[in-house]
Amino acid sequence: MAGNYRRNDFADRESLAAALAKTVAGTLSAEIRATRAASLAVSGGSTPSRFFEVLSAADIDWSSVNVTLIDERYVPDTSPRSNAGLVKAKLLQGAAAAAHFLPLYGSGELDGDLKDAEHFLTTFFNPPDVAILGMGNDGHTASFFPDAKELERLLDPASRDEIAAVHADSAGELRLTLTLSLIRRARFIVLHIEGAEKLATLEQALAPGSQLPIRRVIDAATSPVEIFWAP
Repeated sequence: MAGNYRRNDFADRESLAAALAKTVAGTLSAEIRATRAASLAVSGGSTPSRFFEVLSAADIDWSSVNVTLIDERYVPDTSPRSNAGLVKAKLLQGAAAAAHFLPLYGSGELDGDLKDAEHFLTTFFNPPDVAILGMGNDGHTASFFPDAKELERLLDPASRDEIAAVHADSAGELRLTLTLSLIRRARFIVLHIEGAEKLATLEQALAPGSQLPIRRVIDAATSPVEIFWAP
């Protein structure tokens, strides 16, 4: 089902960040009006920094928003490789500091952190209202690395797990990730990518017969994935 997506192309990254922030803010605000709460799952890496900064200034009721991560390196937020550290520095600033944040790394005790995150996800992110995905040049999204030992379990759309640990040589360290079974049910799913290399990977993923992880997520999503791309 390669057509389960829509492309939104922008002339530059500033325009993309502004448009994506406006769209996400509108979606969260509508959910708050309807249910008095909204949930947002975001990705890390270098790509979303500008988007986070713009979104943090959006005029929405941040105290009614629950925020978590699509995936995380299993490191404390003091590490420069921590996605939680990025979110705290770039998104949870100003008015957005009133949002409720669930980091996936907690005590540093893996089983306990998985149980705590599973409880929080089941309560507040079942499913997420908005999920913002990124993508690596190898076609991975979330922590669905092509060489992950757990890949097929992570990509099982019928799995009852909402979060899982990931062991992959290419990941660099242990990761925690939301599973496909949770991500695919998000009410609004965005794939945010930038640059020619990422676009080439996406085109490869969308080609007939591709089994790259991002393609499997797009195919499994319960609503069309909105692709936001800029050079």
